[in-house]
Amino acid sequence: MITIHHLGISQSDRVVWLMEELGLSYELQWYDRGADFLAPPEYRALHPVGTSPIIVDGDLVMAESTAIVEYISGRYGKGRFSVPQESPEYPNYLFWMQFNNNLQSMLFIKMAVQSMGVELTGDNLIMTTTQRREDGLYSALEQRLEVSDYLGGPEFSCADIMSMFNLTSLAMLGARTIDEAMPNTKAYLDRVTARPAYKKAMAIAGPEAIRPAV
Repeated sequence: MITIHHLGISQSDRVVWLMEELGLSYELQWYDRGADFLAPPEYRALHPVGTSPIIVDGDLVMAESTAIVEYISGRYGKGRFSVPQESPEYPNYLFWMQFNNNLQSMLFIKMAVQSMGVELTGDNLIMTTTQRREDGLYSALEQRLEVSDYLGGPEFSCADIMSMFNLTSLAMLGARTIDEAMPNTKAYLDRVTARPAYKKAMAIAGPEAIRPAV
């Protein structure tokens, strides 16, 4: 059985969500963030990268959510939520599987610049470039969802599982909130977050979930 090492308020809720979508059994090990909002030492000791999520499957200890969801989908889900290479949507699937990392990078650059006391507006080249790239990402997202119900094609896929944290929970750190200014994306959020497995996963391990009593 796969053990999901879950850090509160983190991207590991994606893995719980995928397991619920596939109807697979799993064990959840919960870790609280420290006063500094960072992962505790016992979590960082699980894997050299020390990031969330981390899963254990037998002798395998695996990090990085993009790799984890593809691993689970392929090995235990018979590829149910992956898009096969022969599909014309395969390039779209690959692109949107990576989208989340790009969006997070833009936010973290802004946070780093702010921490140095630099204004986010004005003639700062780094911020001008960062904002331009961020605007392009959101524009691409809105355009994609104008022609497709889901990011990886006409059907729900791992690409959608990868996107939700960035379009919902990341706003807690200052990312853009999806509203009426992005109607296609807002409708997409409503569509995906209405899935029963999503609701269950968020109740178990979402940003507002409470650590289970021992």
